[in-house]
Amino acid sequence: MTQEKQALREKTERRTLAWKVAPDLFASFRYAWQGIVYATQTQRNFRIHLGIAIFVWSMCFFLSLSFLETAVLTAMVALVLVLELINTALESVVDLTVQQTYHELAKIAKDCAAAAVLIGAIASLLVATLISFPHFRAMLTS
Repeated sequence: MTQEKQALREKTERRTLAWKVAPDLFASFRYAWQGIVYATQTQRNFRIHLGIAIFVWSMCFFLSLSFLETAVLTAMVALVLVLELINTALESVVDLTVQQTYHELAKIAKDCAAAAVLIGAIASLLVATLISFPHFRAMLTS
C-alpha cells in the first residue's frame, strides 16, 4: 500500500471515529454535560448568562410570580443559554476550518451567530421587563 493510500485510510478512520454515535443514552447525556462544562469553563458570556439566569429565578421567587410567568421567563433564559451554546459550537467549527487564517465568510458566520445571541438576550430582557414591571409597580404603590 502506498504512503498516500495509507495516509488517506488513517484520515478516513479518524473521521469515522469523529462521527461515531454515542453507544447509549447515558453516553449521550454525558457528552451533552461535557459541552455545558466546557462552555462554563471557557466562555465568559455563558457564565454571565448563567449568573443572569440565577438572578432571574431569584426574582421569580422574590416577586411571587405565577407558574406561567416563571415558566415563560425560564424558557427565555433557556433560549439565551441554548443560543450561546450554539454560538460556541459554531465558532469552534469555524476556527477549526479556517485554522487561524482570516476569511470574510468565517467572520460573517461568527458575527451572525453572535447576533442571534444578542437578539435572544434583548428579547429575553423585554419579556422579563413586561412580566416584572406590574409586580414592581404594585410593590411601590402598596
